[in-house]
Amino acid sequence: MAFTIIFLIFLTFSTIEAQQRSTNISLSSSLTPTGTNSSSWLSPSGLYAFGFYRQGSGYAVGVFAAGIPEKTVVWTANRDDPPVPGNATLSFSGGRLVLNIPPDHNTNIADVSESISAASMLDSGNFVLYNSARGIIWRSFDNPTDTILPGQRLQTGKQLFSSASEGDHSTRLFRLKMQDDGHLLSFPLQSPDQTWYHYWASGTAFTGNNITLNLDDKGHLYLLNETGGNTIKNLSAAESSNDGKIYRMTLDADGIFRVYSLTLDPKGNWSVMWTSSDDKCDPIGLCGINGYCVTNDTEAHCKCLPGFNFVNPEIWSLGCKKNFTTASCNNTNGGSAGFEMMREENMSWEDQNYMWTELTNKEDCQQSCLEDCNCEVALYSDDKKCKKLKLPLRYGRRSLRTLQVAFIKVAKEHLPLPPKRTKKELRLETVLIIGASLVTFAIMVLTISGFLIYRNRVWVYKKISEKGYIEFARDIVLRTFTFAELQQLTNGFRDELGRGSSGTVYKGIIPYNQKVVAVKKLKKALAEGEREFQREIKGIGRTHHRNLVQLIGYCLDGPNRLLARELGKLVGEEEEVDMRRLERMVEVGLWCIQDEPSLRPSMKKVLLMIEGTVDIPTPPSPTSFLSAI
Repeated sequence: MAFTIIFLIFLTFSTIEAQQRSTNISLSSSLTPTGTNSSSWLSPSGLYAFGFYRQGSGYAVGVFAAGIPEKTVVWTANRDDPPVPGNATLSFSGGRLVLNIPPDHNTNIADVSESISAASMLDSGNFVLYNSARGIIWRSFDNPTDTILPGQRLQTGKQLFSSASEGDHSTRLFRLKMQDDGHLLSFPLQSPDQTWYHYWASGTAFTGNNITLNLDDKGHLYLLNETGGNTIKNLSAAESSNDGKIYRMTLDADGIFRVYSLTLDPKGNWSVMWTSSDDKCDPIGLCGINGYCVTNDTEAHCKCLPGFNFVNPEIWSLGCKKNFTTASCNNTNGGSAGFEMMREENMSWEDQNYMWTELTNKEDCQQSCLEDCNCEVALYSDDKKCKKLKLPLRYGRRSLRTLQVAFIKVAKEHLPLPPKRTKKELRLETVLIIGASLVTFAIMVLTISGFLIYRNRVWVYKKISEKGYIEFARDIVLRTFTFAELQQLTNGFRDELGRGSSGTVYKGIIPYNQKVVAVKKLKKALAEGEREFQREIKGIGRTHHRNLVQLIGYCLDGPNRLLARELGKLVGEEEEVDMRRLERMVEVGLWCIQDEPSLRPSMKKVLLMIEGTVDIPTPPSPTSFLSAI
């Protein structure tokens, strides 16, 4: 008792000192989590503070009860941001309250439309920002996180979001919303606002469009009609006296919201004076997908369906996953091969069935699901309804109030999933995979490079003879044909135009431009013919003259030697024919078809003869020509 009196006297003197020291917050002051600067700004009594508090491996910014042994957080800024390091600073800059995280990351603590001129941490737990006219432009009471304090209201359309735990104030699984129709509802975090998703309701729907949730300084939690000023519903009863006590209402991590009271003494602890539900399995979604909640000794416990294990045994909300692999289901054999049904009593899930039928008994419901490849869980109720569901299942629980039997499809002889490997094994596997990938990549690069080089050389050599035609081909720029191509465009060498001592000439048509050509097929195994072939390509291939038939291309395909020329040109009607020039061309032609190669003029001499520079002797009659006649 004496110690208690001493503590209260000490608290009184601390309060007086705090009032003198911390009524207003100077805009030149700043906070740091560690170091010589202060880590928080106290309220006048020292009961509440705004500033840094410890969270995980770093720090967070918020409002917390500083004047009690248990420093309870009642509001958090940017609650879903990661913890900040010890060298972060909080200061007023450019009319804003800014959290600076070195080297250059800045975050605003409050979203304000005017410049901040002053700030206060009030004894009510409300952190307030003012403009230059001393008007309030922002306060923490208007932006609650998971807690409301005496004098604070949860306004229409506003929500509270549960924290992950007492030590982690990031947003997690549940929310409490003051709806526009006056209904106060609790939902799973990700669910829509439809009433059938709620797990707790105030029962005040359609009571007004300006209803607020309020907590007074005696722990009285109630719904108030702000328009008429009348109380719509009392949720918790007020205590007769609040001497030496403080109160708060918090939406806890388990999804239940509670009113707490704390006596201001050295050994004071928060105690629950009202709770929204005594059944800790009421909040739906507590156990994640494919899990279900069961109550043991008033405490909630999560379990997995048969054939499932927790994703993380320490974090139930992550749900459960299969612990076996199964063969594919085939409706052609009834879908039941390799599967069996496990039975669980008093079960319920979110009603997302894809089919329901009326069956006379549980066995028929079980068999119907077993034979349906789409069905993974069946629910049979006393009204003879059989509901078929697919995975994943949400909001599962077991309760004696639920008269449904669940049948879960599992493999008869399932192969367990491979055990989790150690970090050392995973690192070794990663190194091996990276090494193998690099080696494979190098081999692929070498293979592709070799293939491209080989293909390039094959392409080059394919255009010239395999027997010493490299230098020869450099002297000409003509198209090379394969024997098959020339055979195709001459229609199998059917249309013969003429014969000579060195070969036969055939008519052909190039398909893509329908150009008519003459294809000369040289006789095989003639050395003189080979030399003549080379001379003809070198000479005619590089010669372009209006009076000469143009050489289009050639073929050096194995032993086959062929030439492709233009078949001829028509003389235009407007062009006058030079008869003497025609005679010279005929005479030159007769010299060029002599059987004896030594009698044939060179291409240079042919050009000089045609131009009239060199006299043309009278050519002898070619033997082959006379014999043909």
